[in-house]
Amino acid sequence: MKDKTVRWIGAVLMISIPILFSCASDRPLQTKQTEGYFELGTRHLQQGDDDQAISAYNKVLEINPRYAEAYLNRGIAYRRKGQLDQAISDYSAVLLINSKDARAYCNRGNAHIEKGQYDKAISDYNKALEINSKDPQVFFNRGIAYYSNQEYDKSWADIKKAQDLGYQIPLDFLDDLRKASGRQK
Repeated sequence: MKDKTVRWIGAVLMISIPILFSCASDRPLQTKQTEGYFELGTRHLQQGDDDQAISAYNKVLEINPRYAEAYLNRGIAYRRKGQLDQAISDYSAVLLINSKDARAYCNRGNAHIEKGQYDKAISDYNKALEINSKDPQVFFNRGIAYYSNQEYDKSWADIKKAQDLGYQIPLDFLDDLRKASGRQK
């Protein structure tokens, strides 16, 4: 079960990473130096150079330790490197700065899934959905957490909601959910 969960959440994370990079309008005014390091980190992150991205975001946070977007993106880099505790710490730092950041809850939930902490993941997805109840990605992610927790009825409900909101559910996942839950086509 855990192997399938890791496969599905890995696919989710790779799909969701491009939308997690911040927009300039979401960030408070920063110095040119801070912005330069942030943009460098984002470029490295997009290119998959996580070590260089982390280094650049560290410089941003030395200058401005309340730069939430730097924590968010550094958390993505840590997660991709498998450093889940550091990723969770960074997502938690975002939430200390802005408790209404649904992306931080979603990302922290993803890291909890990778650690096998499904109840914590579900809690974070619930908080993300309290902030934005129309995000199909979060419904899908929570559906995976329920699936991993063998709560198949709840998984089906979230998968259906994600589909209703326009999310394309991988057919392989639907087949796995059908088999695990004993439902037929």
